[in-house]
Amino acid sequence: MSSTQTTTTANSNVEVPSSVTASTSRGYALTERGAHNITLGGDIPYPIPTFEDKEEERKHIREHLAGAFRVFARKGYTEGSAGHISVRDPIDRNTFWINPLGKHFGLLTAADMIRVDEEGNIVEGAKGASVNAAGFAIHSALHKSRPDVNAACHTHSPYGKTYSCFGKPLEMLNQDVCIFHNNHTVYDDFGGVAVEAAEGENIAKAAGETQAVILQNHGLLTAGYTVDEAAYLFTLMERSCEVQLAADAASAGGFEKKIIGDEEAAYTQHINGDRESLYMEFQPDLEYEIYKDDSFLSYSRGTHKVVNV
Repeated sequence: MSSTQTTTTANSNVEVPSSVTASTSRGYALTERGAHNITLGGDIPYPIPTFEDKEEERKHIREHLAGAFRVFARKGYTEGSAGHISVRDPIDRNTFWINPLGKHFGLLTAADMIRVDEEGNIVEGAKGASVNAAGFAIHSALHKSRPDVNAACHTHSPYGKTYSCFGKPLEMLNQDVCIFHNNHTVYDDFGGVAVEAAEGENIAKAAGETQAVILQNHGLLTAGYTVDEAAYLFTLMERSCEVQLAADAASAGGFEKKIIGDEEAAYTQHINGDRESLYMEFQPDLEYEIYKDDSFLSYSRGTHKVVNV
């Protein structure tokens, strides 16, 4: 690739100036990132919405937060009261929305969400409601250390916690997992239930500038610019752990794994791993939840006053 190509961290939108012709050794061009790269014949179906009214944006993100929980419930990511998704408030960015403790993911609505500040004080939510202490420790540390992160997901999903016991990163076994190429890490420690602030800080430090962490003996954590992006990355990482375990089992039986090369994996991550594309990838799951039961849309029932750019 050209030495003059503009690049940033793997979790941000990388723009390649039009004056630069960047390509892989195969001659595949690297252009400005975005969902237009995988859209042919029409408009991008799900651009990230922008808002003239911040209160409307707040309602929107709360509804999509609840929608993410409905998707997670359908996919079987529940485990008692464990698991949490957070999203930074668009008005007071030093606070974030998170799920109440002890309510099933499949029952959550936008109106159920609780807003907490960086000290753990509940500043908005139902009277007497509480949040998961471990969830607060993890999410508050991540939001403090990463201004680029607006949302984060962590649950004790079955394949994620199974694969986490190996303390190893995912291999680039297929096109889909390449989104995590140079974009995930392993927290190779386990300090017990993460109710202590120090454990949350250690997890955030392990994440570095990536969007996903395999928490050894614990599970998965993903982060994104939108809650949709973070949620899609979680569903993808959980499935990638399932595929990795299946491939490892087959390999133990004598089958040879073919690992995707670094250049090809990086190209695939460039094309598919930007925030607009990842936002778009979550919308089919979200639409399916709306089709089945739109009760989680506490405010709009599917109608938002947005301006798309």
